[in-house]
Amino acid sequence: MGGNSKSQQFPSRPEVSNANITSAVGMEETAGRIRARQYSLFTQTILWFTGLVCVAFLLGSLVQAWSDSQLEQKVQLAQQQLKQEHARHDRLVQTAQYYKDPAVIENEARQQLGFVRPGDHLVIVVNPNDSKQTRVQTSNQSAQKPGFWQDWWHTFFGD
Repeated sequence: MGGNSKSQQFPSRPEVSNANITSAVGMEETAGRIRARQYSLFTQTILWFTGLVCVAFLLGSLVQAWSDSQLEQKVQLAQQQLKQEHARHDRLVQTAQYYKDPAVIENEARQQLGFVRPGDHLVIVVNPNDSKQTRVQTSNQSAQKPGFWQDWWHTFFGD
């Protein structure tokens, strides 16, 4: 049993085919090795493709984030402009309310347009040293009939 059992466990000559011997020497590849190399090539292809898809998604996300930030800036700018326009609108509404007052209308007509009330006379005082003209209104309600000089005054300067 001693001599015989050792030879069964470790045979003196391995029982292999010529293809395996030559592949060990490097002359021929086995089918398993070809399959392993093909599997490795397939795995590499899948990994590269997966990597490219991940990079594409990453770039798409970055572009979307940049686009969102640009749109956010535009929205903020538009909101600022809207606030400015609301403030301008409020000022215009206040100005319109101010000019609806009859006292303001009368004052503007007197100051800007030179209108006078019936019975009032407009007097313009001219200063030779000053190029500006000052307007002074006098209230002269005479119950008398206008005289000669008053007729001339009305002719040249109006009522």
